[in-house]
Amino acid sequence: MWQETDDKLYKTFEFKDFSEAFAFMTRVALLAEKMNHHPTWKNSWNKVEIWLYTHDAGNTVTEKDKKLAERIDQLFK
Repeated sequence: MWQETDDKLYKTFEFKDFSEAFAFMTRVALLAEKMNHHPTWKNSWNKVEIWLYTHDAGNTVTEKDKKLAERIDQLFK
């Protein structure tokens, strides 16, 4: 479940290994590019942490972030 704190949506995704985590990041990158809305993220071996917020709206959570979060969750399933 995404958590909203400090004007950001945040979630951690865990995978079997680094390759699965990296493949997920690639799918998210393609989606983010298509939506023209890019995450802040971090990868450490089998974990991917993602923060979503909208720079143009004063670094706060907007509908764009919520839509991207939904789509990311669909990719994770």
